[in-house]
Amino acid sequence: MVAVAHTLQDIEVTVGKLQGELHRLTTRKELLERELAAVAAHLDSVLVALGALQHFMKTVPAPPAGQDETRPRRAENQRPQEHAVVPTARGGNPVSGRYGSLTEEVMKIVSAAGGATVRARDVAAALGRDSDTGSINGVRSTLDRLVANSRIQRAGRGLYRGNPS
Repeated sequence: MVAVAHTLQDIEVTVGKLQGELHRLTTRKELLERELAAVAAHLDSVLVALGALQHFMKTVPAPPAGQDETRPRRAENQRPQEHAVVPTARGGNPVSGRYGSLTEEVMKIVSAAGGATVRARDVAAALGRDSDTGSINGVRSTLDRLVANSRIQRAGRGLYRGNPS
């Protein structure tokens, strides 16, 4: 009888510890979810700003020879950008509808990246098709067909690059 009472007491202690751990982990999870949401929002704003600045830099004419440049040059030992940021429709780039079929629109965006890799989600955003998962998956399918037809290359999981000219 004493052994059974001792075992029940051990179980009650273990249950108490697990309930405390459950509360601690639930609180930690909520904090991490809030932090992740804040980071994701900040990432989106940085991507939009970077895309707009990259677009702006392409439109600024080069200074005449012999004059100081106002744009900073990339250091020779600095690596190029890992993947291109594609301007979204929110950034004022009305890509959707200008080129006809989805395949041609996707090809224009990948080609505009200039050999840099692009993410399927960024291509979908540039086309204004990032509102739901189905639309993004449609762009992914188009990218995969272009890879299968050797019109573009897969540069990694979820990354695509135009074929070198």
